[in-house]
Amino acid sequence: MIDGKAISKEIKASVAAEVEKLKAMGITPGLAVVLVGNDPASRTYVTNKEKDCASVGIYSEEYALPETTTQKELLELVQTLNSKKTINGILVQLPLPAGLNEEEVIKTINPLKDVDAFHPENVGRIMIGNCRFLPCTPAGIMELLHHEGISPEGKRCVVIGRSNIVGKPMAMLLLHANGTVTICHSKTRGLKEICREADILVAAVGKPKFVTADMVKPGAVVIDVGMDRDENGKLCGDVDFANVESIASYITPVPGGVGPMTRAMLLKNTITAAKIQNGMDVI
Repeated sequence: MIDGKAISKEIKASVAAEVEKLKAMGITPGLAVVLVGNDPASRTYVTNKEKDCASVGIYSEEYALPETTTQKELLELVQTLNSKKTINGILVQLPLPAGLNEEEVIKTINPLKDVDAFHPENVGRIMIGNCRFLPCTPAGIMELLHHEGISPEGKRCVVIGRSNIVGKPMAMLLLHANGTVTICHSKTRGLKEICREADILVAAVGKPKFVTADMVKPGAVVIDVGMDRDENGKLCGDVDFANVESIASYITPVPGGVGPMTRAMLLKNTITAAKIQNGMDVI
C-alpha cells in the first residue's frame, strides 16, 4: 500500500523549510483561494488548503463569493489578485456554479500565478515538457511513484479518464517519463483487455469501484484518483480496493492515497510561483 498521507508529510516538511528560507530573504509566499457558491465538497477542499498553508507558513487569503456572483465580478477579482504583490498563487475552486464561464476565468489568471496549471499557456508547457507548474494531482502521482522507486520508463501505462485536470496531463507526465501510454475513456472498446496489459494503471474516471479485479494484471501498480461514495454512502475510490489489493504489487488507498499528495503539490507550486515572481532560479 502506498501511503500518500505519510509521503505528503515529507513534502510539506520540505516546503516549510523552503518557506523559512524565503522569509529570511523578505519573501512570504502567498496564495489566494476563490470559492464561489456553497458546494460542500468545494468548501471542504478550500478549508483543507487553508490549513495546509498555515501548517507550512504560507500566507493565504480566502474569497468566499455568493452563488449570485456575476462573471464580470469574478473576473474583476481575478484581475485584482493578478496585480496584488502579496499574492503569488491564485486558485479558483472548480466547478463554478452554472452560468459562470470556467474557461474565461482560467484564461484571466496570470500564468505566472496559475498554481493549478490550468491556463492554456501552462497546459502548452506541459505538452512540450517545459513546465513552470505541474498540475497538482498528476504531479502528486508522479511523486508517489518516485518515492516508491517505480519508474514508468519502458512500461505500459494506462490512464482511465481524459479530463483536463487529471487524465490528459497524467498521460503527458507518464510519457515524459518514457512510459508507453494509452488513454481510455467511455468510448474505448475492449477496456478490460487494455487495462489488463497495464504495468501502471491510473483510474481517474469518477465511478465508484469501477476498476474490478479482472481488469488488473497481477503485479500491476494501481493508482486510484477517485473520490466517490459507495452504495452505503461510504467514501471509496474508482478501484474495487478489497478485491484488487491482493493482485496489485502497489496500490493507493482512498482516502489517504492521492488526495493528500494533490494538496502537497499545490503548496510546492505556490513556492515555485513565489520564486519565479522574485526572479529566483527554480530547480
